[in-house]
Amino acid sequence: MDTAFNIITIMILAYFFALNTFYILLTLLSMYGIYSHRNLTAYVNYKKLFHLPLVKPISIIAPAFNEEATIVENVESLLSMEYPQFEIIVVNDGSSDTTLDKLVRTFDLKLTHKVFRRVLDSQKVRGIYASPHHSKLVVVDKENGGKADALNAGLNVSQFPLFCAIDSDSLLEKDALLKMIRPFLEDPERTHAAGGVIRLSNGCRVKSGQVVSVSLPRNILARFQIIEYFRAFLGGRLGLSMLRGILIISGAFGVFRKDTALACGGYRTKTIGEDMDLVIRMRKYLHEKKIQYRMPFIPDPICWTEAPESLRTLTRQRNRWHRGLVEVLLHNRRLFMNPRYGVTGMFAMPFYVIFEMLGPFVEFTGYLLFAVSLVLGRINTPFAILFFLLALNLGIMLSLLSILIEEYSLRRYPRIKDVVTLILFAVLENFVYRQYLAWVRFKAFFDFLQGKVGWGEMERKGFKTES
Repeated sequence: MDTAFNIITIMILAYFFALNTFYILLTLLSMYGIYSHRNLTAYVNYKKLFHLPLVKPISIIAPAFNEEATIVENVESLLSMEYPQFEIIVVNDGSSDTTLDKLVRTFDLKLTHKVFRRVLDSQKVRGIYASPHHSKLVVVDKENGGKADALNAGLNVSQFPLFCAIDSDSLLEKDALLKMIRPFLEDPERTHAAGGVIRLSNGCRVKSGQVVSVSLPRNILARFQIIEYFRAFLGGRLGLSMLRGILIISGAFGVFRKDTALACGGYRTKTIGEDMDLVIRMRKYLHEKKIQYRMPFIPDPICWTEAPESLRTLTRQRNRWHRGLVEVLLHNRRLFMNPRYGVTGMFAMPFYVIFEMLGPFVEFTGYLLFAVSLVLGRINTPFAILFFLLALNLGIMLSLLSILIEEYSLRRYPRIKDVVTLILFAVLENFVYRQYLAWVRFKAFFDFLQGKVGWGEMERKGFKTES
């Protein structure tokens, strides 16, 4: 019994060491990537990109379900985008609140007889609205079918070769699309998708759909999530992108080639991880057709979104995210360690399965073994010390490196007071908060096995607006 327990503890320690070492290497690679990106774009005049004839028009698709708190600011943000030619397609997915009414009143929408080709299946479209004052804006009202179904309806209505999928509770900075389009201009044949940076709007002030003042939120949970987003986007996705191993382009902000997405059948509706699922299926399709491709992460176009400020809402969100991750990876398991799919099968899929999917399971198992050993009086002191120091020090190191990358690259928190506060929370998150999220994601495994579906209700406070 003791021998088996010791073997398990050694395996857990080895896993933690491999996991955190790999993430540190990814973060260091991201630092190099940020340095290279800054040198590459230091002399790029994005205003001149506005006038280039090669800049392709974009359809911005924003699904909306019960988003009355933020929908007007979101549309105002999109209407103010600095981009040569684009259309905004807001898809009201059977909202039961005043989302559609607010859109109709604010933008003076009128019901039209617009005809569109139904390439992808979706729930019934009840009406399509347009505004006499905002020619770029189209609002699709449809029966509820979920986010993926709403995105498919938006794709059916869209008319441009590129589309940008965003969340309806998000705000894009004015030059975000100009920055995001750069890889499509540099390598138009191989670039099939690109992802941008997600930042949290909690604590920020918004005017006319744009973030005009950035500061830290008072809410403790939101501050912890700022650190998480730094790690995920600047520390994780940029490094994975440089290794051509990124499988997630956030549903809150991504640009895709429409022809490739349609060739894959659009968004799969029987999943709650529709953003990751589309990327994997696009990669699968391109590998099978032997088409060379790129799907880079771009570290400077920014999308602002609202993070949960209640423990209940945060728990629902993270449970849903992990259930979606498990479902998508299992659905696409054919790619796992399959050399036919190149770096996707031999590196990206194993990475996400071993570290992203199984990570919370192993982490929580480690905490559980530690607690049981403590209760039974069979604590392995060397294991306890090593486990604690490994989890604490490497976790803090990853967070601090991510803050360093943020300050070097985007510097959206210029006040010294805010930076010091972020450093403090980078340390504090390793006590209770991280362990709680490990438990939430651990539980998500069993919720998935029990067939739990759905998104769960998300509470929105809305943006702090200035007149």
